[in-house]
Amino acid sequence: MYKHFLFLLVLFGLNSCHRRMHDNPKALKPGCIDKAVENFSKTDCDKNPNVKEYTFQGRHVFVFDPGTCGADMTSEVMDQECKTLGFLGGFTGNVKINGEDFSNAVYIKTIWEK
Repeated sequence: MYKHFLFLLVLFGLNSCHRRMHDNPKALKPGCIDKAVENFSKTDCDKNPNVKEYTFQGRHVFVFDPGTCGADMTSEVMDQECKTLGFLGGFTGNVKINGEDFSNAVYIKTIWEK
């Protein structure tokens, strides 16, 4: 946990000219997201599972992509408070969260991958 905090602190220090929504790095990746990533990292899928951070609908969101373990897998979209906003993909190929196409999201970074 300490290493993650230092990494984020250095990252924000290097990018101080490009400040994001909050000055506190932990505000961008709160403890509940850390725990959700930790639990998700225990997935049985070895085919490219990852967690990516985006801005979408005016807030930071995290997409938990299970990788290519199955054709009908969904990717959970979660906000900073760990509230599930919806699911992308799956059998129906859903691309919308809260009625908006997720292609409008702006990618920030990958925060975990296997």
